[in-house]
Amino acid sequence: MTAQSVLGYTLAGTGTALIVIAALGMIRLPDAYNRANAVAKAAALGVVCVLLGVLVLDPDPFTAVVLTAGAAAQLLTTPFAAYAVGRGAYRSNTPAAPSTRRDDLAAPPAPDRADGS
Repeated sequence: MTAQSVLGYTLAGTGTALIVIAALGMIRLPDAYNRANAVAKAAALGVVCVLLGVLVLDPDPFTAVVLTAGAAAQLLTTPFAAYAVGRGAYRSNTPAAPSTRRDDLAAPPAPDRADGS
């Protein structure tokens, strides 16, 4: 086995492990907001690691262009998708986990008026 194949398989294995961790987060985390956060981070990094591993294993120029475009698309779209999922969950009144202590999007309390009205 060459160093190139060891590096490629290591990157692909690391990416696969991160995707598995994201899947476990979908099962184990308490609410939709935590799940969206975990999946967005772990799955995005996992897919990019798998693509880099494939690129190391097959260093063809066409492969490099296609996989670079795929990695860029993954890194650019995943944060927006996670935001949209979280926003949709919030707008549909999905309850947060009991351990959540504050809601930064809740309407601010009305200010006290000095004139007593």
